[in-house]
Amino acid sequence: MTESQWTEEHTQAVRAHLPGLDPPSLVHLNNAGCSLPSRNTLSAVQGYLEREATRGGYETASAAEAELRRPYTALAALLNCQEDEVAIVSSATAAWQQVVYGLAWTWRPGDRVLASVAEYGSNMIALLQLAMRTGVVIDVIPETDEGDIDLQALHDRLQPAGSTGRAPVLVTISHVPTSSGRVYDAAGVGALCRAAGVPYMLDACQSVGQMPIDVRAIGCDFLSATGRKYLRAPRGTGLLFCRRDAMSSFEPGTLDNIGATWTGSSDYALQPTAQRFEQYEINFAAKVGLGVAAEECVRLGITQIWTRIQQLAAQLRAGLAALPGVTVHDRGAVLCGLVSFTVAGQSASQVQAALQEQHINVSVSEIGSTRFDFERRGLTEVLRASVHCYNTEGELQRFLAALGQLSSVQG
Repeated sequence: MTESQWTEEHTQAVRAHLPGLDPPSLVHLNNAGCSLPSRNTLSAVQGYLEREATRGGYETASAAEAELRRPYTALAALLNCQEDEVAIVSSATAAWQQVVYGLAWTWRPGDRVLASVAEYGSNMIALLQLAMRTGVVIDVIPETDEGDIDLQALHDRLQPAGSTGRAPVLVTISHVPTSSGRVYDAAGVGALCRAAGVPYMLDACQSVGQMPIDVRAIGCDFLSATGRKYLRAPRGTGLLFCRRDAMSSFEPGTLDNIGATWTGSSDYALQPTAQRFEQYEINFAAKVGLGVAAEECVRLGITQIWTRIQQLAAQLRAGLAALPGVTVHDRGAVLCGLVSFTVAGQSASQVQAALQEQHINVSVSEIGSTRFDFERRGLTEVLRASVHCYNTEGELQRFLAALGQLSSVQG
């Protein structure tokens, strides 16, 4: 068996470690929102909370040093980086903002930030706020007809230009959009940014835990991600990768006595590692759960997980395309486990509610989460069915049958 093979035995083994579903017939196709954890992850979180409740919070943390180091070790292995380049925070947004608001201290009126068409709503709101504060200009990188980043257009925009005559101060892209299954060429972007000496932030919220992510090969300076999506970790966990040689060029957006040490009445010293981006208060039980989930991802094999997800997603897209009144909206050279679609004559929320009555979980992406992309494609909302390695072909058939009834009734 090669590393990339996936068998029925793999599926059954992963499903055997799911917590008891409620109801047992639940079909969970909202993994791009929040995946189901393993029993081991759930047990680790519950056990830590139990110890906090019976032994004291500070005392439990002091005795759990090995457990609290797990996420750094496992995520470094998953991302191909060093442990001291990883920070654990409360969310992907917190990770992204610690970097971008820190970089923005040196931005001047007329400086340019390059963002992707698929940029997530939270990121864009932050950039718009910073544009009002600093006078920075947001320049959206065009896409190709196939839906990928236009690398030639990016190359041109990376050259010194604008009223400052300077290169852009940041390139930020969402690796996988919240509303579509396409995967941007993150490494192609990285090669151009490294050559131009422009900082590169990769929002990998939907890709970490779903597909192989090698920060060295990609060439990003920063990467933000959440634990709750494809990593199958608890909500309230996030992670940041910061390349060592990028740490010395700026300070985090905010600091406390974890990220820095108060060395004198008017002085402080930054932590020498990515810990400078962390905050003192975090959900310690969730952090332990993140470590367990990341270890399980490494142990199972990210290449195997990616192979399985692509298989299921291809089957799902084919099945959706065959249903009357259903339109699949994914396009791109590489497609992932996030499958977006609409049903003629029905709102996304109506379809979501009808499926939920049958214990089938999907989600809805609305224009506020990805306005550039939706306006470009003439959309206001899409339904999102997202698969993980623990989903089965039988679950997909049940979902397609239920959706087929809904679309045929409308027709």
